[in-house]
Amino acid sequence: MNKEVSFFKKIALELNRAVLQERTEEHELHQLFWECTLRCNLNCRHCGSDCRMLSETADMPLEDFLGVLDEIKEHEEPHKVMVITTGGEPMMRKDLAECGREITERGFVWGMVTNGMFLTPAKLNELVANGLRSIAVSFDGFEEDHNWMRGNPNSFKNVLTAIEGLKQHPSLTWDVITCVNQRTIRYLPEFRDYLIELGVPKWRLFTVFPFGRAASDKELHLSNEQFVQMMEFIKETRLQGRIRADYGCDGFLGRYEGEVRNHYFSCSAGINIASVLADGSISGCLSIRNDYHQGNIYKDSFWEVWQDRFKPYRDRSWMKTDDCADCKMWRYCLGNGMHLRDGEGKLQRCQYHMIQNAK
Repeated sequence: MNKEVSFFKKIALELNRAVLQERTEEHELHQLFWECTLRCNLNCRHCGSDCRMLSETADMPLEDFLGVLDEIKEHEEPHKVMVITTGGEPMMRKDLAECGREITERGFVWGMVTNGMFLTPAKLNELVANGLRSIAVSFDGFEEDHNWMRGNPNSFKNVLTAIEGLKQHPSLTWDVITCVNQRTIRYLPEFRDYLIELGVPKWRLFTVFPFGRAASDKELHLSNEQFVQMMEFIKETRLQGRIRADYGCDGFLGRYEGEVRNHYFSCSAGINIASVLADGSISGCLSIRNDYHQGNIYKDSFWEVWQDRFKPYRDRSWMKTDDCADCKMWRYCLGNGMHLRDGEGKLQRCQYHMIQNAK
């Protein structure tokens, strides 16, 4: 198998590079994640945060976050910005529907990421009635393996209930997200067929970040060869056209760029994506370590931080060290995703090298 990036793909990568340079200069805000709670109703093996049923960090009051949105409205057209409520588990908040209504009334597009445990048909109806437009639900394999991953024997059946409810709302954009690991890599074709039978329209697959609880759990990490196996599986599934499958935004993929997702790689954190964390911290995306937080809404203007303090995200020349220093793909990758850097700036995982080093 040829591991090199083709001439024609390099042309596409050059075009993508030019577009990214323009986007970086303009840095328009397209997505804003709100970590509205750190409380959670599950105890997932791969959780990179410190979520728990009772959190020492209180939920951010809605009015505090609305102040951020009101500030953004002075500079951006709100209908061009998606506000995504996440956590923890956002449905731990009893006022989630009110949160969504206030977000929607200000003209923003409201989306949510959830584990599906509390997503009953009645609750979903309430959320849609209050403006929910987009939702992603975690679904990590067949029953035994999904429940093993999520740490709850009822998680699988609750996700099935959630999916049945989602199918009743044609106005919603939705997908399921699967964390591929040593258990699930064995039966991806069977699970794909199962999702198609359930009526799932879109499926996102990702691999675990080497941080938090997952860092030392060998069952969660794929070998280089298994990673390539997953790339080939996604490529084949997309060609079949029975369900839209995408690898997540995580990482530059070399010869698989343009073949396993609908866009070429770029890390949009701090360029088009920002986050407000439960304690008020302002960051690029929620997966990035707190070493790269740029301010806090309780002492800083969100918009001033967005405009002036995201240089480490927008000028990534500081990443050109270690293995990145002489990598021939640097101009297209720019050091990989920010979420894969540790507190000292060292890259913890390179998907391109995983692909190149596979036997």
